[in-house]
Amino acid sequence: MEALTLDERHHRADRASVVAAELSARDIVAVAITWIDTSGIARVKAVPIQRFSHAAAWGVGASPVFDAFLVDDSILTDHFAGGPVGDLRLYPDLDRVTVLAALPGWAWAPGDRYTQNGTPHPRDPRLLLRRLVDEVRAEGWQVRTAIEFEWSVSRADPHNPDRFEPATTGPAYGMARVSELAGYLGDLVTALRDSEVTVEQIHPEYERGQFELSVAAGDPVYAADTAVLVREVIRAVGPAHGVRAAFGSMPAADAVGNGGHVHLSLWRHGVNQMYGGTGPFGLTAAGEGFAAGILDHLPALLALGCPTVASYLRLRPRSWAGAFRCWGLENREAALRYVTGSEGERERAANVEVKAFDAAANPYLALAGLLAAGRSGLRTGAVLPEPVAEDPGRMDEPTRSARGIDPLPTTLAAAVTAFESDDELRAAFGAELVDTIAGVRRGEIALFADAGPEQITAASRWRY
Repeated sequence: MEALTLDERHHRADRASVVAAELSARDIVAVAITWIDTSGIARVKAVPIQRFSHAAAWGVGASPVFDAFLVDDSILTDHFAGGPVGDLRLYPDLDRVTVLAALPGWAWAPGDRYTQNGTPHPRDPRLLLRRLVDEVRAEGWQVRTAIEFEWSVSRADPHNPDRFEPATTGPAYGMARVSELAGYLGDLVTALRDSEVTVEQIHPEYERGQFELSVAAGDPVYAADTAVLVREVIRAVGPAHGVRAAFGSMPAADAVGNGGHVHLSLWRHGVNQMYGGTGPFGLTAAGEGFAAGILDHLPALLALGCPTVASYLRLRPRSWAGAFRCWGLENREAALRYVTGSEGERERAANVEVKAFDAAANPYLALAGLLAAGRSGLRTGAVLPEPVAEDPGRMDEPTRSARGIDPLPTTLAAAVTAFESDDELRAAFGAELVDTIAGVRRGEIALFADAGPEQITAASRWRY
């Protein structure tokens, strides 16, 4: 990506003036411009609608120090990103400006961070993902993806705001939960619709107070943006109903945790490569290579998709979290689940689901890693191992070893080590971003070095 030119800035200003006029006509007074930091937390700079055109052309100041923020807002001051010197410019994406139906008077846009010279910031996850999407497209491929949303709903307690108390008492997946929170869920679906999000499914999940929501698949940058938008809409709807949404990997130490499952399909010339071929269960050679690349790099990818110390309290066998590096047809205990869809729509619906990732992940980093890994499998013609048609957690260790079924990293430290040594991801991300991600992850490890599960979950449940 090249530096922004003066002509481009003028064009952005003209476009933004039109957008601002349309927003003003809808009584919008300010635009929240968000970016997701290395820890996975949404940060924001907002501008009044009268300044939106200037912000679109010249950006909004934002310190690079946010790259070195930890989950508790402490800063890695010994890291080159963690000092007080320097500045960036945050530019709203004019194609994704969205009225926030749940926050009257507000609109939202995801932001890209550039240097003051107008060149892309090398540690900006959204720009990284956009670059990888363009590179994959230049090789003749398109990837469609969507992120599932799991969150835990707690009764809001003004006297003890950090306490988590499940807001529903109904059984797992039970209609009783919908009945108890019908107003909240109805307002949520309405707010998402009015915020231009296509909801495909919403239902109670397994854990107490837990729900899941699925949205339509799209381009990876669009999908990551949608993940940010959906989370903020969910967060905004709660207060009117006396509830609060927890997106942390583990809302409570004894919970099964909140997943952030990623669905991906590979396309070429409008044809889904995840079905209609001669490979396992109908995968094409390209679809198999893409899936195999993800499976091969999955230990390193956990540093992106399971980015917190709390993530490894969730990533346990026999909890449908995908704790073993294997794949299988509709196997929800495999880290990579192959999904065909119903007979008659498989050409459209077939995809792979990454089960191991959780709700604390920065969606731009997570999808960038998956694209880089899948592309490597495409380029090398990688093949998948034998599929697993049973729960790998119920196998004994010799059986798993004989079948090449490895446990995924069980700590954040192990995942970071795998990430740093992964040449494919290092080449795609660049040494500067890899170093920053690893530094922030190790900073969180140090932060919780002496903490037990209860302390870890309490410190992280409300942060994402």
